[in-house]
Amino acid sequence: MPVDGPVTISPADWAYDAEVIDAYVRAHPDATPFHLSAWSLGVAQGCGQRAHCLIARDQSGIRGVLPLTEVHSPLFGRALVSNGFAVGGGILADHAKAARALAADAWTLAERLSCPTLELRGGPAPGEGWRRDDTTYLGFARDLAADDEAQLLAIPRKQRAEVRRSLENGLTVDIGDRAAHYRVYAESVRNLGTPVFPSALFDAVLDRFGQDADILTVRHEGAPVASVLSLYFRGVVHPYWGGGTAMARTLRANDRMYYALMCHARARGCARFDFGRSKAGTGAAAFKKNWSFDGAPLSYATRTANGAAPRAINPLDPKNRAKVELWKRLPLPVANRLGPLIARGLG
Repeated sequence: MPVDGPVTISPADWAYDAEVIDAYVRAHPDATPFHLSAWSLGVAQGCGQRAHCLIARDQSGIRGVLPLTEVHSPLFGRALVSNGFAVGGGILADHAKAARALAADAWTLAERLSCPTLELRGGPAPGEGWRRDDTTYLGFARDLAADDEAQLLAIPRKQRAEVRRSLENGLTVDIGDRAAHYRVYAESVRNLGTPVFPSALFDAVLDRFGQDADILTVRHEGAPVASVLSLYFRGVVHPYWGGGTAMARTLRANDRMYYALMCHARARGCARFDFGRSKAGTGAAAFKKNWSFDGAPLSYATRTANGAAPRAINPLDPKNRAKVELWKRLPLPVANRLGPLIARGLG
């Protein structure tokens, strides 16, 4: 696409520009649901953080956008992140000139906000002064099959056997129970050693995405044992916040959940399933590969102020290992009370 003239950057006024930003995002081939105003404003509302967005324009109109979350945490410091609480984001632009301008102005904004770290989770390489990471995370996505039976047959034999067993365990599936999802998710992340997000975050994202988000819950004898909150964007389902209780493994409830979601998403008109990101070499990555999803490297970029160190918020970071093990041992009511106070600042 030709560059028509000088590129100028302006901050978005969400009250007036959200519709324009979303129209640009929905038309851009590299966009994700995490670029939408619903995500930025949902995160700001649910976690008490501040949403920004930079807009690149030339004489022909909008040529790029960069949504950003200003994250404050007494434990993990301050950062400007694109996009906050997401696995994707980064610069969306029509050409390199607009991308460079957005990257430069984002760093200027980070300095003005006293954020020593700026993180871009996806998008084009922003240029010099950035640390690029193309090896830590993998993304997993593939097309859905034509019908439920074909979907089952598309799963490799060993994993398909697990799904078939789950279909024999008396599990039921329903859509829309927010309270059940939060109970299951909170227990799941405590068992993994990480603090749970505020329930207000899930409520805000669901409310702002409307029909483009839902919750699928698997139950055994009426009790929720696995649940996932998913986003729907341009024919792709993104299972995002999901987990299972201690009983889920024995019941194979997570296997039932993901197969049910594939069938449910197809019924909603989706043609593709985005299994999200996992750290390379982990059990989570192996689980997704067992479902016949091949991992593709995700590119993240970080810029830090001179003398500052990048944030260390990954629970798999060796520096956080002791904290993770301690958190696993917390009584669930205590973890659920303390978790949101910590997690709202992770971003």
